[in-house]
Order: sequence, then C-alpha cells, then structure tokens
Amino acid sequence: MVNAILAAILSFIIPGLGQAIAGDIKKGIIFFIIALVLGTIVTYVLKGATWGYIIDLIYSIYVAYDAYQMAQ
Repeated sequence: MVNAILAAILSFIIPGLGQAIAGDIKKGIIFFIIALVLGTIVTYVLKGATWGYIIDLIYSIYVAYDAYQMAQ
C-alpha cells in the first residue's frame, strides 16, 4: 500500500506516475500519453495560449486526485 498523498504529488508532477505506483500501470501509461498529447497541443497548436495551460493544469489536478483516490 502506497501513501495516498505521495501518489497524488508524484502524479501531479508526472501524470500517471501515482497511478502506476498505486498498482494500475495501464491507467498510468494512458494518463501519461494523454498528458503528452495535451502538452503538444497546447504548445504547438494553441501557440501557448493561457487558457490552454489552464486546461493542462486542470488535467494535472484531476490526475493527482485520481491517484489519491486509487491509493486510499
């Protein structure tokens, strides 16, 4: 059993890492790939628009929350 707060922090920094540590590696890989695609879209398609980074931040918070729930 992994600490829920540690899983949330790790997943906020690297999306999907908390899920992988909590035991669901497949979900962690999917969240990581989504984060890569989202970051690419914000950087190259939206040309770094502020609201794009806000969407990226909201996604990171969601992934951290999911990791916290999984680790409990």
